[in-house]
Formats: sequence, structure tokens, C-alpha cells
Amino acid sequence: MLSNYLISKFVKNYHDTANKKVRDAYGYLGGLVGIILNLILFATKLIIGIISNSIAITADAFNNLSDVASSVITILGFKLASKPADKEHPFGHGRLEYISGLIVSFIVILVGFEFIKTSFDKIIHPSKVIFTLIPFLLILVSIGVKIWISKFNKVMGKAINSSALEASSTDALSDVVSSSCVALSLLLSIWIDFPLDGYIGILVSLIIIYAGYSLIRKTMNPLLGEAPDMELVKGIQSKLLSFDHITGCHDLVIHNYGPGRCMGSIHAEVPCDISIVKIHEIIDKAEKDISDEFSLYLVIHMDPINTTDKEVNSTRLELLSILKFFSIIKSIHDFRIVGEGDHKNLIFDVVIDFNPKFSQSDELKLEDDINKALKKSYPYYNAVMTIDRDYIGV
Repeated sequence: MLSNYLISKFVKNYHDTANKKVRDAYGYLGGLVGIILNLILFATKLIIGIISNSIAITADAFNNLSDVASSVITILGFKLASKPADKEHPFGHGRLEYISGLIVSFIVILVGFEFIKTSFDKIIHPSKVIFTLIPFLLILVSIGVKIWISKFNKVMGKAINSSALEASSTDALSDVVSSSCVALSLLLSIWIDFPLDGYIGILVSLIIIYAGYSLIRKTMNPLLGEAPDMELVKGIQSKLLSFDHITGCHDLVIHNYGPGRCMGSIHAEVPCDISIVKIHEIIDKAEKDISDEFSLYLVIHMDPINTTDKEVNSTRLELLSILKFFSIIKSIHDFRIVGEGDHKNLIFDVVIDFNPKFSQSDELKLEDDINKALKKSYPYYNAVMTIDRDYIGV
């Protein structure tokens, strides 16, 4: 496979994708290949467009020229994102890779709007498209090249988890669609005198604009703060629970400062009667091992849990049986009993699915409903709860 050959030929230690230098080499290779091939496609299509008098082909040619600019920006994005952390940016400059992808997206949209104007002019002032076999075959070849570029960028994007390269793959795939429309327009010109070229040009332009819009959405997500990858979340939780004396975990939060530059925090439930020194050593080791394995900086907060008190254990089970009737509740944590005699508070956190429509008044009603259900069986207990939103969907 040509993609694997190029990667193995030009990326030293290409299997070590966690290495920043290797990751940058992937980005530079993707950008360079994009520049070379898109320049060839631009020159070829521009000549074909002039010879055949086709505005659709010319529009497609300049779309390839914008792809050259996109590849240059991709290279610059990787270069700037690899700058080390400084005083103003203590977590590095990794998000510049996302910003470079955003710039590429706007360039794609700008090209699309420009050629809508040109295509409208072609409809108003039509001229006959001249079909010739060689230009038509060259368009088919360019479609094949774009399919390969899309697959090449997708392979590299997945290898290093790069949204910029995956966006380039999507962009190339949209070019396949637009070039296919151009080829169809050129072929139909043999039998149709209707100024189909201008309309196909508009269709191509709309495809380009939609591709740009899709790329903006994809590159904006990590900048705005998207939910973490589920495999990463489950991996961190599973690894943490494998350590001795850690019986549960919750409240995992991950902040993305660029590919390979994540910071996370999580709460670990530990027995309340264990030595602080001993559990501190375990937590320190867990932080280091998980950070190294998943290439992030993890901070673990300890939550002491009473696992030996009979009243606490039995009351917790009774509370869980009551909460089964509240379908919105996914789980509880940090359960403890405070108070003495006939008046005791059950303090715990309730986890519910993330729902932006679930307001503060809904939270108060949920708390009131739980207290009413609890007091039917346990009139001396009062539930004091904190409602947590599940932002990661686990």
C-alpha cells in the first residue's frame, strides 16, 4: 500500500506515534504530499477548463489551489503547535493545530462562495462547453488521485489522532464528489445544449461550501470543549480501579489542550480506615502510571468511604432500592451518614444524565421527591444531596 510505504519511508520511528517529533513528521508529510499533488491537479484542471471552456472545471481547479493553501496552513499548524510551553501558555500550544484546521475550513467556504458568483455569470452569459476525450480522462484520473489523498490523510489522521489531517481527508472526499459532478457535466455536453455547466458549477460550489461548514464544526468542537473520547474515559477508570484499595471512581473531568496534551482529574473512593500514608503512596503511583500510559497529566482526589459500618452499608442499600424508581438517576457516590439519634442526614451525590433542559428548579423538585419517598420508610432520615451531571456519558 502506497500510504504505508510513504509513511515508513519518510517518518522515522513511525510506530511511536506518542512521540511529538514523530507526530509532527506525520503532519509535515501529509501537508507536503497535499501541496505537490494539488498543484499538479490545479495546473491540469486549469488547462482543461480553458481548453474546454468549462467554468465547472475551472472552479474545480481553483478548489484544488485552495487545497494547496490548506496544506501549507496544515504544515504551519503542526509547526506552531509543537512549540514548547511558556509562561503565557503553561500547557503548550497544541490547540494551534485545531486553529489551523479552522482556517482551512474558512478558506474552503470562501472558494465555494466565489465560484457560486462565477457560475451564476456562466448561466446568465452561457457559452458552449467543448467535450474532448483527453480532458475528460484527466478529470477521471484526478478523481482517483483525490480518493487516494483522502485515504492517505485518513490513515495518518487515525494513526496520530489528528483532527487537522482527518479534516483534510474529508475535504479531499468532497473534492471527489465535486470532480465527479464536473465529469458528468462534461460528458452530458455531448448531447445537451442547455447551459448545464453553470448549474453544475453551482452544485460543485455548494458541495465545497458544505464541506467547509462540516470542517468548521469538526475543528470547533475541541476548541469549545467537547466530551472526551469514550475509550480514554473507560481506560482511565479501568486502570484506576485495578489499584489496591480503590473501590470506586467518579467525577472524571478531562481538559484538552491539543493532541497529546490533556489534563484530567478524578475522584477515587478509598476505605476511610486505611493509613493516610499508605493510600497516598497508592494514589501517587496511580497518578504516575495512568498519566504515562494515557499521555496526560492526571490529578486524583481521595474520597474516604466507610465500608465497615453496618448502618451505613444497610442504609445505602435501602437508599439505592428507593432510587430505582427515579429513572433519571444513574448512580450515587460519596454516601455518608451525619448526625445522631432520631435525626440523621444522608449525604450523597446523585449522578444524572446531562440534559440542558433539566433546570435548577427541576433539581430542587427531584431532591424534594427523593426526600418524600425516603421518609415514607425512614421518617427520621433527611436526604442532603448534590446533583452531578454526567458530562462523559458513561
